[in-house]
Amino acid sequence: MDPAVVLVFILSCLVLLSLWRQRSERGKLPPGPTPLPLIGNFLQIDVKDISRSLTNLSKVYGPVFTLYLGMKPTVVLHGYEAVKEALISSQNLFQCFTISSGIIFSNGSRWKETRRFTLMTLRNLGMGKRSIEDCVQEEAQSLVEELRKTKGSPCDPTFILGCAPCNVICSIIFQNRFDYKDHHFLTLMEKVNENSRILSSPWFQANHNQQSEFSLENLAITLSDLFAAGTETTSTTLRYALLLLLKHPHVTAKVQEEIDQVVGRDRSPSMQDRSRMPYTDATVHEVQRFIDLIPTNLPHAVTCDIKFRDFFIPKGTTIITSLSSVLHDSKEFPNPEVFDPGHFLDKNGNFKKSDYFMPFSTGKRICAGEGLARMELFLFLTTILQNFKLKSLVHPKDIDTNPVVNGFASLPPPFQLCFIPV
Repeated sequence: MDPAVVLVFILSCLVLLSLWRQRSERGKLPPGPTPLPLIGNFLQIDVKDISRSLTNLSKVYGPVFTLYLGMKPTVVLHGYEAVKEALISSQNLFQCFTISSGIIFSNGSRWKETRRFTLMTLRNLGMGKRSIEDCVQEEAQSLVEELRKTKGSPCDPTFILGCAPCNVICSIIFQNRFDYKDHHFLTLMEKVNENSRILSSPWFQANHNQQSEFSLENLAITLSDLFAAGTETTSTTLRYALLLLLKHPHVTAKVQEEIDQVVGRDRSPSMQDRSRMPYTDATVHEVQRFIDLIPTNLPHAVTCDIKFRDFFIPKGTTIITSLSSVLHDSKEFPNPEVFDPGHFLDKNGNFKKSDYFMPFSTGKRICAGEGLARMELFLFLTTILQNFKLKSLVHPKDIDTNPVVNGFASLPPPFQLCFIPV
């Protein structure tokens, strides 16, 4: 038989199989756009702006809808109510998607035991205690000294801002920080960045693994998770924060005025200062809200056949929770596409909390390092602004703050600035 005929026959069978599977599944799942054979709804999603694509689809199909990424169905939860219901009210039914080792990509009893062990160990090493704040303050001063070495010349802050949070994790885990030019530290940074690139890949999927929660492999992966999550996310947020402060010099001026009034120049900023610095606190929150670092959260899956909002979702179905739809909700945050610390201030200028603030996700699987990340962002930024004037190489109106999407994270575009000592 002609090979071309065989190929056409095989492709036809695959298309028919795809159509049959999709038709049988779609009758049970939430509504959604009609998928094409084999490729599903990929053509209806802008990979450069996934959040906007999901928002547009939610306007047509509602807050719970189905997309086919290839031949596999994915249920998208869009908006505060749907995301909250899934991650808090139905937490035991919506678990992390990939089944593997470590604290990020694991499920069930393994995840519970690993998370419990990790949090207990971190507390024993000082997490949440004054000693950790001392560690972050010390690193903030080291960061300032490294920035002074630029002597006010234009520089890309990416490397230095990556070193600081990585060194904090080193101080917690190894009880020792490293010089930013230390060979072993540079090797560690290289491995952390390599792991982050792998995790950021949209095609990444960890393998199923049945080893004990406390195997050497699981503990090693957990340690890797801590470095990857504790370094890359914080450094990226810091880098994005500097770009936004360059774009909005009036915000920078208000923050520095508050630092001068509350902290002054004779001591380091501390976490006790935060309650007396509402504008600075609001600015840090607004940075995290605005940049929307992990727009679609980590993918989840349902652990059993469930009925969610009158829709049937089979066990194992992939779930995407749109954090963008919560962080950019126009009812909670007027003009959500505008960077404005006023989103977290009341009419009297006091800091205003919001249940919609979910950059670390929410529920039982909220980021284990949330407390440390919040501390680092506040202390690193205030210490930098206490010691330097930020100078842009271009006019603020010409600064591009649109994110560069890389896998599941939104990254700031490359930029340079000058750190002018004050």
